[in-house]
Amino acid sequence: MNAATQSGTTSLHLILAWGFVGIPLAWGVIETLLNALKLFR
Repeated sequence: MNAATQSGTTSLHLILAWGFVGIPLAWGVIETLLNALKLFR
């Protein structure tokens, strides 16, 4: 196969995809834990 015709996922695409999903997910988990801690104070 010719390198010009191959289309694959680059490391940059993987990092961006995980960041796009992971950052809001981590923020939601942290916010949930902080709100849950208020119940026990």
